[in-house]
Amino acid sequence: MLFAGQLTGAAPTPTPQMIPGPAVATDEPYQPQALLPGGIVMPVFPPDSSFLNASRVREDEIYEMHGQVPGRIQRLKNVHVPSIEIHPVERNLSTGAAIILMSGGGHNHLGIAAAGTDMVPYFYNYGITTIILRYRLRDDGYSAEVDAVNDALQAIRLVRSRADEWGIDPLKIGVFGSSAGGEVATGTALNYPAFDAENNSTDDPLAGISSRPDFVGLLYTGPSILTANPKAPIPIDVPPAFIASASYGGKRHTIWSTDYYMAMLRLEVPNIELHLYGNGGHGGGITDRGRIPFGTWPDRFIDWFRDLGFLQKPGIPTKAAQDTAAQLSAQK
Repeated sequence: MLFAGQLTGAAPTPTPQMIPGPAVATDEPYQPQALLPGGIVMPVFPPDSSFLNASRVREDEIYEMHGQVPGRIQRLKNVHVPSIEIHPVERNLSTGAAIILMSGGGHNHLGIAAAGTDMVPYFYNYGITTIILRYRLRDDGYSAEVDAVNDALQAIRLVRSRADEWGIDPLKIGVFGSSAGGEVATGTALNYPAFDAENNSTDDPLAGISSRPDFVGLLYTGPSILTANPKAPIPIDVPPAFIASASYGGKRHTIWSTDYYMAMLRLEVPNIELHLYGNGGHGGGITDRGRIPFGTWPDRFIDWFRDLGFLQKPGIPTKAAQDTAAQLSAQK
């Protein structure tokens, strides 16, 4: 008995093409490979950087592929050479905005699919350049609060240093972190003044380039340092933030989201937006989630992003920057 779509004697299905894979380890520092076609991949630190563990920079990354979808990298780990992968938008469509994505994974791996590579085409449709950050992991012996955050701060500086080359507005570069990646994202928002002060020597090629993100996106975030220490210092020009989580099925992530939100609210930081959905659970990234309200968070993010002026053409001052400047002026 034949079913629809079956043919007697049909040729076998062709082998999947363009399957991404890690580079082969050599005697030289590892060279991260593109996760998606056309990705421009750059390590965030030079190979002799004191930030790196010199004894491990030659190890290759480990890819865990999806069991049912050919070519889909589900998880990635063993990151010892943190890198960025840039997916630019052509200049006639570009808003100049750039989002540095930080996937979650409990600091054990990077869940690089739903909260990473899947987001690239979505943001492309809005003229946003997307950049995937591969940051170092606690499971590989690093400190999430220090090493991963340093990777992200350095990534912001690197992108800003190449903004003109990549068609990016240097005042429209921000971060978007999911789950554990949200911990890293909030780390950039709170720690950039110290990082810039500590990395300003004459032999640093990025000295003088700010690591401050112009915006922060947090999706079912992990805890920020404000959870453990509500009195931790907050920069006077801390960037605006968009926060989304599901209350039912993701309680602790909602608590961590509100910890960050309330700290910003108490300081009257402008343009902090919080969405708490009644149902949805943890994970899922940018997936539709069966058309439940939580599945619409990307639309709400774009609403917020547009409202703050990030979807205007490059070079036009954003509302976000103007509101931050007004707040700074009022506090002088």
